[in-house]
Amino acid sequence: MAPMADVTDVAFRTLVTKYGKPDVVWTEFVSANGLMSKGREVLVRDLAFSELERPIVAQLFSADEINMEAASKLCAELGFDGIDINMGCPDKTIEKQGAGACMIKSPEVAEKIISAVKKGITGAGRNIPVSVKTRVGYNTVEINTWIKFLLEQDIAALTVHARTRKEMSKVPAKWDYIKQVVELRNKIAPETVIIGNGDVLSLSDGEDKAKQSGADGIMVGRAIFGNPWLFDPTRAMVATLPKRAPWILRKLPVINKFFDTKRKAAVSTTKPISVEERLRVMVEHCELFEKMLCPPAGGKNFSIMKKHIKAYVTGFAGAKELRTRLMEEANTAEDVKRIVNEFLTKR
Repeated sequence: MAPMADVTDVAFRTLVTKYGKPDVVWTEFVSANGLMSKGREVLVRDLAFSELERPIVAQLFSADEINMEAASKLCAELGFDGIDINMGCPDKTIEKQGAGACMIKSPEVAEKIISAVKKGITGAGRNIPVSVKTRVGYNTVEINTWIKFLLEQDIAALTVHARTRKEMSKVPAKWDYIKQVVELRNKIAPETVIIGNGDVLSLSDGEDKAKQSGADGIMVGRAIFGNPWLFDPTRAMVATLPKRAPWILRKLPVINKFFDTKRKAAVSTTKPISVEERLRVMVEHCELFEKMLCPPAGGKNFSIMKKHIKAYVTGFAGAKELRTRLMEEANTAEDVKRIVNEFLTKR
């Protein structure tokens, strides 16, 4: 499961672990600069995890090697099973700090950051793997330069998003790029695990992409929204194109036919998830979020859950009306539960 800010927090990871645990779990990305600041107590809470989530990897970002070393030492001491460095986030706020995808333009800084993370782990008396998550390039594809450079850094794993930073998520992920990365890895760093990322819609879709590209693993991002069953092959909801994909792609008959085939295959091999079950799990998710992350336990606002609620409440009769009510009226988990119960009673 991909590290996503304000998405893959401990509440959501707890839910996913219960309904369909992935092989490896990543935290949200966390600022190493923030962890080393006066307000570190708030960010340290973002590193909370349960033993049930193992193996779990902490993802950090920063262009400051001193802070990255200290933050990595902290994560190692907290008991994480690995540390991942975000070198692919296209968010402008992150890039202004010289971190995220901005690292693609500064390999000399990236090298120092990787070394700092390794040093921090050693300083904690641990020996856990270091990995990097990035994109195939910044404005253009840079597999033979940027990716080659990373493969030469002696990292345990490299997750590659099959788009450039410039492309964001506006175009389909190009998995031929992942195949090229795998071929380069085989020549330069055969021990480094390659994880492909981008437009993975379901467990079976990920397996297909792994076979086609030769990747050792698959990282799933947006498809997990509203679908904590995704990693359970017997319960996973049917895959669909992400809503943010270019509209023309969703209109193409050949693509629609492809997903219709996937849909029929999924229905024949999985136990369907009813609307009631989906809504009950949504309520459970809201309760977990409120209990684990809202005051006094944490410092997050319940409004963050709205993006999850939108993902759960879609694709069934009455969904639009229910979603509108939840967006306008629900400010607590109890509100969500009450509105859902009213909806289910009237069905």
